[in-house]
Order: sequence, then structure tokens, then C-alpha cells
Amino acid sequence: MAYQLDKRKPIGWTLFAIGGSHVSDRLPRPHASMPLVKQVEDDLDEQQVDGQGQSELSISSSSLTQLNDLLSRVTYTGAQSFWKRKGPSPKLGQLGSMKIVQNVLNASKAHAQDSPISNGWLWLMTDLVAGRFYPKTVINIMVCKRYILLIFVLFGTLSISLILSGVWKDMKSITATCANPEQETVLRHHSFGPSPSPNVSCKGAELTKQFVPEDDLNDILERRAKEFNQHQLRMETNIQILIAKANSPLQYPTSFNVAPLKKSLIPGLALQTVGRKREQYKVSLSVKHGVLSVEDVLDEQQVDGQGQSELSISSSSLTQLNDLLSRVTYTSTIYHIKTKDLVHFSFEDHEAMFPIMIRRPSVPVLYDPGKNISSQVTITTKTFLRYKELNILIQSIRKFYPNIKIIVADDSLTPEHVSGNNIEHYIMPPAQGWFAGRNLALSQLTTKYFLWVDDDFVFLKESRIESFVEIMEAIPDLDVLGGEVSGEQFYFTLEYDEGDKEGGCLKRIKGGIHQPLKHHDGCYLVDGVINYFLAKTEAVQRIGFDPFLKRVGHTEFFIDGLGKLLVASCKGLSIGHQTHRAQSTYDSYRNQGKLDEERKLAHHFFKNHLKYITY
Repeated sequence: MAYQLDKRKPIGWTLFAIGGSHVSDRLPRPHASMPLVKQVEDDLDEQQVDGQGQSELSISSSSLTQLNDLLSRVTYTGAQSFWKRKGPSPKLGQLGSMKIVQNVLNASKAHAQDSPISNGWLWLMTDLVAGRFYPKTVINIMVCKRYILLIFVLFGTLSISLILSGVWKDMKSITATCANPEQETVLRHHSFGPSPSPNVSCKGAELTKQFVPEDDLNDILERRAKEFNQHQLRMETNIQILIAKANSPLQYPTSFNVAPLKKSLIPGLALQTVGRKREQYKVSLSVKHGVLSVEDVLDEQQVDGQGQSELSISSSSLTQLNDLLSRVTYTSTIYHIKTKDLVHFSFEDHEAMFPIMIRRPSVPVLYDPGKNISSQVTITTKTFLRYKELNILIQSIRKFYPNIKIIVADDSLTPEHVSGNNIEHYIMPPAQGWFAGRNLALSQLTTKYFLWVDDDFVFLKESRIESFVEIMEAIPDLDVLGGEVSGEQFYFTLEYDEGDKEGGCLKRIKGGIHQPLKHHDGCYLVDGVINYFLAKTEAVQRIGFDPFLKRVGHTEFFIDGLGKLLVASCKGLSIGHQTHRAQSTYDSYRNQGKLDEERKLAHHFFKNHLKYITY
């Protein structure tokens, strides 16, 4: 920020969205051609804002008050719809505008202090938790100053203790459009929730609670609230916003991982002072769920609190102090496979906080892809009373893939023998349903990928499984890749707002896309695809198929996988569909009645904590 003490000259801030180590190296960093990277909401023509909707934003004003008002309305939107689910480097999250906390940089408190302005950092840290991984965004606010007489003091009299006591939790309130389904409103994020949600209107949506049996409603509501609270604790969805003060001389890591109960060096600790030399330098560190130590301390070195939760280090030499800081270690005192601790690091009036992620290392589970398509992919299907169609499907597969394994889950009322090479035919109890059969087939997979097909599909010369695999291997983050059936490339997106304690709102947008899939024409990033898709075995096994859904269930799988599976759909990956044959017995089981629909909606009410849903 080019900031002038002369009130006649404009004040300006320049913000840069950066990725650093927090964004996968496979992703391009945001650039000017990517839309809606960063902008100021409700910008007036006369206000000096350059770079709206781009990756670099400059804000100028002759008024400090006006500048802070503009800063309070800066928003950020991820320019890629990829996200990382594993490891310490999350990707940018789903597209959705997030409002930067209003008091992040309160320039009105900036008055003379005897030190130059240094870089200020805002980081938004979300825990990498099982099954749900949310984006970490780091925004570096580069600050420049022509004259030495200025320092930014953030938050005024707002103390760190208020942050820890939950003030920021109050900022988590999101305008829930689900509160009134007849009223459409624009969702503006006044804080950072678990993940950036799209604007969702519940107008015309089904109220799921109305399908819950009235006699059981109170008991169900109590159990639902308890389960949802436990879910929030497991997922740690109430994220904590950490804000480092500008001009802090404290150097520290933004976050790092340690194993539970194991001693680990804290990387990057240092004190970088400018200006006057001190007779004595003293820093303090404290943690809550562990102990701190300095390795190889000599008797004359001033280290107090060795092996305790509070540690202080003193020295008359800044060089010696930094040498001691480079040897500070942390050991957690609680065993947990996925939790965190918070380090408080202070020097004189400066204080910083940074998280330590306590993670039990996990053992990788890998699938040997072998040397050909038959060792990479298994074809899976579920059949019920349609042996004629099933045999046509198998014959068509064998024309192109004579050796590939086929798994058939069969819950027919009177099972028939299915013959053929490399076919695993699993007989289920009668009429167990669509998703129960999918789960059975899924449980028997030994290959990296599986191709799901319906039992009345038919392979064509265009049905090249290799084309699916090539795309999936080129984009390792992809979990599910859908094709087209008889020329129909069905896909959809899901808009979800978590709402309030009464539940969220979910809306399916048929034909909606997030973004084109780069370097693959006719491919799009979506949330759900047609019943012809290639998927990673380990990714889908983490989600599974809900056996409650017996007759109709497809979108429901992708609802359960929202935010956990990266899904795409590609044109040209084709399969045929056999001519429909009327079967009264089959149709009586296949078609969903009104009662089945109501039971499904009541199921969504509890299981997915939904208040409203629109298909």
C-alpha cells in the first residue's frame, strides 16, 4: 500500500492473490484472464479501484476512512474449481465469492511508530479432515511506505483473547435463504464458513420435515440435532481465523504437521528486528496440548520452561537468540489421529499465533495398474429380472474386451445362471435394491478403476474404456468421469447452503457446469453424471451407496459425495442403450411411488441435514 502521511495525497493498497506452497504445483496461479478473482463489492464510479475481477487489485483514496470502507468490502473468488483432498497443500475451493473479514486491516489505527512497515499476512486456515477438505487461502497484502513514521495496528483495542473466546464465531453467521423459501435473496458472506457456498434459493423446494411421521418428529429432531453436532465436531467445520499483525518482527510457519506424541522441530522461528538495538531480547512461546523444548541448550543460555507448555528464551545477542529459536521443538501430550494445537509466539508488544496440525501418518493403499486395460478396470453392473438385456450387454462387452472382469450383482426374485469368461455373479436376497447391489459390486473390486454400466446398455465401437483411463490418468485429482448414453451427456451441479440448525438447502441444476476441463474439449467439471462412468475404486469406496434407496437412487450418491469427489463429464465417451422391453413385474419394482418419494425426502431430512431440497 502506497500510503502518504500528506492528507492531500491519495492512499492506496495493492493486493495480490498468491499460492506459494499452499496451492498444488499442478495448478496455474491466478492471472488476469481468470474471472472474479478479487473485487470490491458495490464499488462507486468515483472511487479509485483498479483491477476489479482480476488477480491484482489496487485501491486508492484521499480519505483513510473511505479506504477502510473499501477494504471492508474486498471479496475473493477461487479461479479454479479443483481442490486437494489429501496432504498438506489444499487447492482452491469451489467457485464462490468470500468476503474478507471487515476489520482485517484497520488502517485508521495507523499512526507514527519508530519502525518501518513490513509485510502483513492474513491467512484463513481450515483443517484437513477426513473426507472433507476445505480450501486454505493466503492473501499477502504488500505494504510500502515512503517515510519512516507509520505502523498499522490491527483491530484497535480488540484483544487476542476476544478472538479466542469466540468473537469470530459470531461472524460465521451466513444469510440463510432457506429461512424463507418464498423469498429469494443474494447470499453475501460476511465471514468464512466451512466452504464457500453458492447463492442458493429455496423457492419452490420441498420442505423435507413435512414427510417425517408426526408422532416421531420430536424424537427424530432430538437425535438429528445430536448427530449433526457430532458431525460438526468430527469435521471441525467451525474454522478459526488467524490474523497476523502488520509489522510483526516475528517469523514463524503458517502451519505444519507433526505426529502425535512425537518430538518435532518447529521450522522457521526467528526474530527480525529493525531500528534500535536492545540490551536484552526475550521471546515467549506457549501451547495448550503439548510441551516445548530447545535442543542442546548450554548452561549459560537463558531458556526457561524446558519441557513445559510455556517457554521463554532470552539473550543479549539477536544471533544467539535466533540460533536457539531454530532448535525449538514441540511434542504433543495427547493422542489423536487428527487434531491441532495453537502456538502463541510473542516479543515485547508483538504477538503471533500459528497452528500445529497433529496428524497420525496413514499407510498408502495402492492398486497395481498392471500392463493392460483388463488389469486397470473392472466393469460392474446391477441386474434385476432382466437377464435378456444382461446377456446382450455381456456379449457386446466381449466383442471389444474379451478378458476384462465383469461383476454382476443380482437381486432377482428367481436367479438365473449367468455364464461367461471372467464373470463374477453375486446372488443377493430378492429385491434388495439399486444401491445395495452397487455396494456389493463395489466391495469386490480389486482394480484401480471400475466402469459402471446399467444392465440394458450395449457396447459400441465408440465405447473405448481406454479413453476414460487416459483422461483420469492425465488428471489424477479426478474421481469420477461420466460419458454419454445414446448421445445424451446428462450431468448436473448441486448448489448447497448449509443453512442453520434447522437444516440446509440443496438444489440440483440440470446441465449446470463449474468450468470446462482444461485441455479436454467437450469435458466439464460438474457434480453429477449419467449412469455410465469410470471411477476410482478407493474414492467411491469412501462414499459408498446408501442401501436405504432401493428403487430410485442416482443423484443421492453425488449428494453424499459433494465436496469429496471431483467429478467431470466428457462428450464422445459413448455407449448404446437397448430398446426398452415392457415387463410388468420389473416395472412394478422399478417405478417409485408417492410413498417411496416421501420416505426418501424424510431420509434426506435426517441423513443430509436438509431443510429444503429441489431436484
